Amino acid sequence: MKKVIEGKVYNTATATKLAEYSYGYSSDFSYISEELYLTKKGKYFLAGKGGPYTCYAEQVSRYTYCSGEAIIPMTKQEAFEWCQKRDCTEAIDEYFSDLVEEA
Repeated sequence: MKKVIEGKVYNTATATKLAEYSYGYSSDFSYISEELYLTKKGKYFLAGKGGPYTCYAEQVSRYTYCSGEAIIPMTKQEAFEWCQKRDCTEAIDEYFSDLVEEA
């Protein structure tokens, strides 16, 4: 997936995938699949797709939604919080260790 947002190119083919998360089956209305990426210039982004009951839904008529996909730019802090929420411990250890401390 490739998209230009505010003059910056976000491309899953050229970025490094840091983590991934999915929920449900691709035929479910609430199915979601997300991948967290880091560009060569150090920008984080989320490439996601999901069913009609997710934040990725696309409206096709007044009351009808279908599956959709999007690229969402993120700050390092937002990417870290996404990893915590999705329980991506390996990605946190490798890419966000500077934001973590022992309890």
